[in-house]
Amino acid sequence: MAKSFKYVILGGGVAAGYAAREFSKQGLNAGELAIISKEAVAPYERPALSKGFLFPESPARLPGFHVCVGSGGERLAPEWYQEQGIELILSTEIVKADLAAKSLSSANGETIEYQTLIIATCSEVIRLTDFGVEGADSKNIFYLREIDDAEKLYEAIKEKNNGKAVIVGGGYIGLELSAVLRLNNIDVTMVYPEPWCMPRLFTPDIATFYEEYYTNKGVKIIKQTAASLTANSNGEVKEVNLKDGRVLEADIVVVGVGARPRTKLFKGQVEQEKDGIKTDAFFKTSVDDVYAVGDVAIFPMKMYGEMRRVEHVDHSRKSAEQAAKAKENGETIEEYDYLPYFYSRAFDLSWQFYGDNVGETVLFGDKDPNSANAKFGAYWIKDGKVFGVFLEGGTSEENKAIAKAAKVQPPVENKDQLAQEGVSFATNL
Repeated sequence: MAKSFKYVILGGGVAAGYAAREFSKQGLNAGELAIISKEAVAPYERPALSKGFLFPESPARLPGFHVCVGSGGERLAPEWYQEQGIELILSTEIVKADLAAKSLSSANGETIEYQTLIIATCSEVIRLTDFGVEGADSKNIFYLREIDDAEKLYEAIKEKNNGKAVIVGGGYIGLELSAVLRLNNIDVTMVYPEPWCMPRLFTPDIATFYEEYYTNKGVKIIKQTAASLTANSNGEVKEVNLKDGRVLEADIVVVGVGARPRTKLFKGQVEQEKDGIKTDAFFKTSVDDVYAVGDVAIFPMKMYGEMRRVEHVDHSRKSAEQAAKAKENGETIEEYDYLPYFYSRAFDLSWQFYGDNVGETVLFGDKDPNSANAKFGAYWIKDGKVFGVFLEGGTSEENKAIAKAAKVQPPVENKDQLAQEGVSFATNL
């Protein structure tokens, strides 16, 4: 017999928890809402996996980072869902979605029906096997997306104490995990094909600071090269072979080469654009009573007048809340007006970025990686206005100020003066 709910949230990530909280605020009767997740735990703040779970001292553990603590809200432990009458259908993989029939089918043969569906299926990691990399199916290769991944990596770090790790990828995962592995006394080498780290956001000048800082911390960096893997007779990776002929010893290989939105279930049933599900400013899709939020949604970026897809926890939270509000209030709420926001913490560093990294960059501050108090940033200037702002080492007030600058887009008359003023340009707005 099929289970039936008024609302179903498909996916158990960050967006699911924030949507559930918003539905509860709007008024929810017991038994109306279900969250379906292939993971075995209630929704949690995914950034904790790379920023706290792997720490050698006082590592983050559940229930400490269940949503919604990441945005300063109440922690929604599993008991909260029970109290609200929200059913958590965990360890359940949905293998078929029939949007016309408003039904979902699970791998174990269950059918779940709904009146309204929130697609919050997040992203899945891109694996080396997707590129046909030699040795990509060997043991001791780790990815980080879900809590099970973090637990396996944590155990490997303990088992390979003082061992060698090769990090494949120079983006968020590569930078954050390189730092935490060094804190665990692992010998770390980062390998990536791009000419500098975090190329989708960092300029070469910004990247140089982080690459030199990481080098000072003992992380070896090898750029602009690809790799294949060699395993021993037990199928465990032991060597990473670089395209230029160098061979790196490896007890652990961690791969962070990107992610793709999980949208295959809905192919041909809902309007898609590029690799996401197309929505309006209320996250409604082309199918009645179906919404898409977080990583999978391509939505109108009001600030820039174009459709975009954003992979970030901040957007996952806010888009989920917007969809739940829209479902309960129709279109009486304001259109989604999102300010892009990205951040990272590693070693003693902490940076934030707001806006759009388009146009000419104006650097400011102390960007010496050997400085005891390095603090620097950049403005992106387009059409004579600020479009984006990056700041390393900012205070809470300064980070709020750069967010405001990216939102209001103040005019810039003199770029040399802007470089001299630095963050004070934003704080004085």
